[in-house]
Amino acid sequence: MPNIKSAKKRVRVNDDARALNAAFKSDMRTAVKRVEKLVEAKDVENAKEVLPTAVKKIDKAVQRGALHQNTGNRKKSRLTKLVNAL
Repeated sequence: MPNIKSAKKRVRVNDDARALNAAFKSDMRTAVKRVEKLVEAKDVENAKEVLPTAVKKIDKAVQRGALHQNTGNRKKSRLTKLVNAL
């Protein structure tokens, strides 16, 4: 455990950031899974409808720093490929 006041604050701030990042990542994963599920069910209309939402969630996670930019771009590319392949 930290003894110095600034170190205690760093621990607190890091815990808060970790919790927020986890929330952003979870939200993003849910949106991605929703698209993948629709693709698996070959539901083209709904998949195309939900794709922009998933892309937006990925962008938000990248903007927040929860994901690296290349990871976000890769996820968006793969999702788009899946939907376009239908």
